[in-house]
Amino acid sequence: MARTEFPAKATHAQTRAHNASLVLRALYDLGPISRAAIARLTGLTRTSVGELVAELEQDGLAQEVGRGPSTGGKAPTLVSLIDDARHMVTLDLGERTFTAALLNLRGEIQRRATRNLDGADGDAAVALVHDLIDELLAGPHSPILGIGVGTPGIVDSEGTIRWAVNLSWTDLPLGKRLAAHYNLPTVVANDSRAAAFATFLFEGEDRPTNLIAIKVGHGIGAGLVLDGQLFDGDGFGAGEIGHIVIEPDGAPCHCGRFGCLETVASVPAILRRAFFQAAESGVRIPQSIEAIAAAAAAGDELALGVVRAAGRALGMAVASLTGALDVRRIVVLGSATVLGEPWFEAIRDEARRRTLATLARDTEVVNGGPADDAVLLGTCALLLTRELGLTVRR
Repeated sequence: MARTEFPAKATHAQTRAHNASLVLRALYDLGPISRAAIARLTGLTRTSVGELVAELEQDGLAQEVGRGPSTGGKAPTLVSLIDDARHMVTLDLGERTFTAALLNLRGEIQRRATRNLDGADGDAAVALVHDLIDELLAGPHSPILGIGVGTPGIVDSEGTIRWAVNLSWTDLPLGKRLAAHYNLPTVVANDSRAAAFATFLFEGEDRPTNLIAIKVGHGIGAGLVLDGQLFDGDGFGAGEIGHIVIEPDGAPCHCGRFGCLETVASVPAILRRAFFQAAESGVRIPQSIEAIAAAAAAGDELALGVVRAAGRALGMAVASLTGALDVRRIVVLGSATVLGEPWFEAIRDEARRRTLATLARDTEVVNGGPADDAVLLGTCALLLTRELGLTVRR
């Protein structure tokens, strides 16, 4: 754990808050750990560490858990974080289903709740958000650290949803509304960026500095982690690749344009293409993305054609991202990943064909799986980072 220098002109309160964060991070990452070890790692005095640990114990965040091994003298007393000392409510506002979960400080899900949208949008969709939060808060829980929301659309740093076309939300200050209503810290982020953050954090010890996570389901979006930090873009729209025009004379998109990537490569687009091609051929019509995946795996030419066409369209977007950013690890996740290797091979092949060879050679396109809880975990991590200065680990 690296030591962090605090600005010379910081106030006493800022310095103490910073030091408390250092101690908490040591407990979170390395606990159970002794006070002396925390002092060595952080560069703080043993007296300061003792006082700060006492405050954390008083707040119910830490506790003594016994003795550690002796190195010749008295065995040190070990201190540990209490994982369930605080809970968080996080939400994944999917385009067909809203999901909420109660998580502890380790990102472990304690309870969850869901609501089907059934076409609800606007104020009706906001009401579902409140309904889910109310349900989780009505059950048993520890003190709530905050609320985290992952939503489709363009979201600014204040938690205002500038544009979420599928939910008919424009300039919706959801973050401020939830914070005021529940009197709790609230983080609202784009769902693909939240999923990217979760993917980045759980990549393991060898995780890269840069990563792109592309979420493909009912919609398509990308999250960019550059130099270890989420990248929002100047207008908070970084990663909105679902509305890049792929086929200028293609199908109408709900955004008002024609031939957007979502009209070609999203799960609904794949189902539509399979429906029409099957109908034209007079063969059995696949009823789900899983059925198309199974047919493709069995060698069905119609299904393979549908799967490969969607993969090639996504590969065009991957090539653009690779050429612009030179990020070598791209993780594709979401419900469309059930399409398996024929889909991924089409993505990789099209990306290679459209990218400078020296860049394509070292770029990985990785199967991230359905990652059903990625948005919930990503918003949990954003909350922990903002409120406690922690990075969630499991």
